[in-house]
Amino acid sequence: MRLEILPVEGIGDITAGDDLAALITSAAPWLADGDVLVVTSKIVSKAEGRLVEVPADGPERDEARVRALESETARVVARRGPTTIVQTHHGFVMAAAGIDASNVDKTHLVLLPADPDASARRLRADLAARGLDVAVIISDTMGRAWRNGLTDVALGAAGIDALLDHRGEIDPYGNELNLTQMAVVDELSAAAELVKGKCDQVPVAVVRGYPIRRTGADAGVSVLIRDAESDMFGLGTAEARAEGLREAAVLADATGPVAELRAVERALRLVSEVLTPGTGIEMSARRGAVDSADAVRLTPAGSEPADFARLGADAHRLRLALATEGVISRVAFDDEGATLRFGEA
Repeated sequence: MRLEILPVEGIGDITAGDDLAALITSAAPWLADGDVLVVTSKIVSKAEGRLVEVPADGPERDEARVRALESETARVVARRGPTTIVQTHHGFVMAAAGIDASNVDKTHLVLLPADPDASARRLRADLAARGLDVAVIISDTMGRAWRNGLTDVALGAAGIDALLDHRGEIDPYGNELNLTQMAVVDELSAAAELVKGKCDQVPVAVVRGYPIRRTGADAGVSVLIRDAESDMFGLGTAEARAEGLREAAVLADATGPVAELRAVERALRLVSEVLTPGTGIEMSARRGAVDSADAVRLTPAGSEPADFARLGADAHRLRLALATEGVISRVAFDDEGATLRFGEA
């Protein structure tokens, strides 16, 4: 495969109602069938009138920006100082809901397109009406979990599969690929940014030579959005800790299956330094239950009422530690101690 990345220069400033297809084809008469057109979301938003009027400076500007952020936010993911990471109504997780104040006059903020996939489909249709069969990607800049630096990713796409699915293929060593799905529209967006830049007023680029794949319905970028159940990083660290504390306050008193012995041992190690010194700990398992446990018995360090009060706190700490290992437990107190049972009777 040989790829070319070509900037589309001379488009100029965009205002509400502008015909992007006309402007792009005028600036790039060399556009050809099979090209991938990567368009910065900002000019799509401007053409669609997705602007918010704000004061040019002062606290009123900051207040207006906060209101805009709230209107574009479906869920706050993390907040640290002036930075707020949110999930937008589209499902994207990004800083400040993608609201941008760059490359626009000081009295406006630019919001993301309301439906980037629909925007990509409209632009592709408008180009098709001019006799061009091209794929269209709407891109924007995002940060990434675990890594410094920004890169462009796709917010919308039309005429191209967002994912290149290698699952079921066999690699050169004879191994079957089970998880490999490449987000090709993100890769193409990042490649196009290399010639667009941030200050060069080149909002459109063309990737030429990529073998476009189209396998059925034009699903767009929605297939890249991870659902809540499979998102292992749906909250920031502090927010996840706060959510865990809230859940701990209402931990249900129930029993589940017999627990794996190693899971119980990990839970005990976790709380070993915070349990009351002298607290007795004994694990038990039903006969024949190999490498598993169904209960932990705690006995107080002494016989005074305060010792039993501390035992209650110890039992709750251990229940929480067991819960982090996926072990559901029920606690029962008696005159001599407490039993945490997690094996079904």
